[in-house]
Parts: sequence; C-alpha cells; structure tokens
Amino acid sequence: MTIKVGDKIPAVTLRTMTHEGIKTMTTDELFKGKTVVLFSLPGAFTPTCSAKHLPGFIARADEIKGRKVDTIACLSVNDAYVMEAWGKSQNAGDKVLMLADGNADFSKAVGLTRDSEKSGMGLRGQRYALVAKDGVVTMLNVEVPGAFEVSSAEAVLKAL
Repeated sequence: MTIKVGDKIPAVTLRTMTHEGIKTMTTDELFKGKTVVLFSLPGAFTPTCSAKHLPGFIARADEIKGRKVDTIACLSVNDAYVMEAWGKSQNAGDKVLMLADGNADFSKAVGLTRDSEKSGMGLRGQRYALVAKDGVVTMLNVEVPGAFEVSSAEAVLKAL
C-alpha cells in the first residue's frame, strides 16, 4: 500500500556517509521532532536526477530551510558510497543529506518502488517528494513515470 498524507513514516534504517564512515540512521532519528523534505529519485548519476532534481534542491536549499524545514534529504536505491560520491560531484555539502536506500527497504515500506529491470537497474524508488512533520506526511507529490514536475524543488517550495 502506498503511503499518503496523514500517514506516519515507517520505521526503516537508512545509511549515509560521514567522516567516520557509513552511519546507519533510523527514520525516527531523521524525522522525529523535525520538519523534513525528502525527495526520492531513481538513481544517482542518472540524467534527470543529476541535471535537474538534485541540483534544484541544492540551489533552493536556503529558501526551503527558510520555511522552517530542518532537513532536506535525497533518497535513492544506491549504496552509501555512491550517494557520497554523487553528493560531492554535485556540491551538495551540508545543504542536502544524501541517503542510501540500498535494499529499497524504505521505498518498499512506503509503497513507492518501480521496476527498472528492462533498463538493467533492477528495483528502484519512484521519483517523488514528501514533507513530513514529526514523522507524519503532510505533503506527497509522486511523479508519473518519465515526468519531472511535481517533485521539483520549486513544487515543494510552492507547497510549503
């Protein structure tokens, strides 16, 4: 079942890279007591994700955080090493938290996976953006396959 506005973020463990190495982070650690913008995309270093999706959130990070958002997080079904390398190549710095959903645990738990086997990418997360306040979804914009409109930084800013 797909998550919807009003639902609580499911309990899942994600990974991110720190100076000390890979760090596990529970969704409770990420969302509890905070307002979080999380956007998901099919894959690091892929065309739309690298040219538009992540760069838009990096460029608009100050505006988004200026609307009482504590964390902006980018989620992809990639490992923490890939997410770190991609974040560095895009100059994400501390503007966007790069989260690895390597086994698609989060994507499965929220019901937002996509089968990309035909293109050799296996199971991936769909392209979407959500806002959660204290772990409860207050906005969810899921793209139709192949589109990039409702999950952009600009669309999230309009919704905040």
